[in-house]
Amino acid sequence: MSAANFIQDQSEFELLRESTDLLVVDCTATWCGPCKVIAPFIDQLAEVYSDRAKVMKIDIDANKPLAKQFGLKSIPAVLFFKQGELVETMIGVKNYDDFKNTLEKYL
Repeated sequence: MSAANFIQDQSEFELLRESTDLLVVDCTATWCGPCKVIAPFIDQLAEVYSDRAKVMKIDIDANKPLAKQFGLKSIPAVLFFKQGELVETMIGVKNYDDFKNTLEKYL
């Protein structure tokens, strides 16, 4: 099973955002219980859609400017970017189908 990889920093995030047609970013933190609940769903998305979308995670504690840039007040937050533009933000715990349906909407 190929888990979603972590984006290391702001510059890697910007590069991915500019070069990826459909980018899904799970904004997470090690101390966040609800983030751990959705982590398997994000990993499953990364595996199932690896040929059509890039599904990544980012540690919001290590990348605070990113949270500020997108106005994130709570996590988990899953950001969907289509051709570099933020098209949808999902906040809180959702089930796999919610994430899958949102991703498929932008394929």
